[in-house]
Amino acid sequence: MPSHPFGWNDPGHWGNWTYPPWSRKSRFFGPGEVRLAILSLLADGPKNGYELMKELEARSGGSYRMSAGTLYPTLQQLEDEGLIVPEPRDGKKLYQLTDLGRQEVEHEKETIDEIWRRASHWGDWAQWMGPGTAMIAGPIAGLLKAAFLAVRKGDAKSVAKVEEVLNRARQELSAL
Repeated sequence: MPSHPFGWNDPGHWGNWTYPPWSRKSRFFGPGEVRLAILSLLADGPKNGYELMKELEARSGGSYRMSAGTLYPTLQQLEDEGLIVPEPRDGKKLYQLTDLGRQEVEHEKETIDEIWRRASHWGDWAQWMGPGTAMIAGPIAGLLKAAFLAVRKGDAKSVAKVEEVLNRARQELSAL
């Protein structure tokens, strides 16, 4: 089934997200993907923790900011697994891939490519994200669900009515 550009595969399934991508409850990374994202960034060369956090933010168009509480335990896990090694340099730890880490990046190439493909679409939404967005995410998701359920009937009259309602709502919002 072809994937929708914003991460969901069809109206009844939000793909890798439990919630729509603009919802505050949605997850940027799926299970095990944080470690792969970090490994892939280190494949480009050694980086310290701050550089990794900044690169993750940049790759998501500013819509994802990894906390130190997520990053450093993951780095420790990767070190324990023998995939990275820290190297003290100028008072900072630079992390770099081991041979085993490079093998892991190569082995998981498809998954890593999918992570960054999704991340590029999250960046599309970053310009609209802000404190007010979180307040309307629930109503937007509810509106979408109701519209999707209404058009599932499949008859042209229902689809036309949904289009009419949505166009009217868009016009009213644009007039604000």
